[in-house]
Amino acid sequence: MPDSFDPIAEAHRQWSIRWPAHADHMAAVTSVMRVHQLLLARIEAALQPYGLTFAAYEALRLLAFTRRGSLPMGKMGERLMVHPASVTNAIRRLEQRGLVERHASAEDRRVVLATITDGGRAVAREATTALNQANFGIAALSRDETAQLTAMLRHVRRAVGDIPDPADRRSAAPVGGSLPIPAERPVVPRP
Repeated sequence: MPDSFDPIAEAHRQWSIRWPAHADHMAAVTSVMRVHQLLLARIEAALQPYGLTFAAYEALRLLAFTRRGSLPMGKMGERLMVHPASVTNAIRRLEQRGLVERHASAEDRRVVLATITDGGRAVAREATTALNQANFGIAALSRDETAQLTAMLRHVRRAVGDIPDPADRRSAAPVGGSLPIPAERPVVPRP
């Protein structure tokens, strides 16, 4: 393969011949998937000296951000946007290393809390320094470019329903709360 060969550009060329209306979307999605692989490899390499995967780092960092250093396992899954089994697996590994402890909540014994230890805080701090120094693997982008990329990806996330649209006033309701129905929408009683 020539050094200048780009498999995604070639796929785009092929798609343009067969399905021109979809070629740009295919290339964009394929590019995002490839960049995900590349960035994850760089991030995991930066975290390797600390014995952390990115998932484990995110769990530690999330706990370190909290006021008490503790969160219910279910809440961690929501905030990390991962399946509960993934949180359990990451916390179990961190617990084996003494970076996190698990215990039942004093308020509700059915709730399992994960709590970061002092050692976990130290590892999270050092790993964060390493990731910041590596610019999370995208040092080639300026701050403005990084902000633009984040905004574009946020638009995609919103479009596919990952995050609420701020234009939809109902999406701003606190969890478990309710907002008044907008005046421009008629209230129709339900049978």
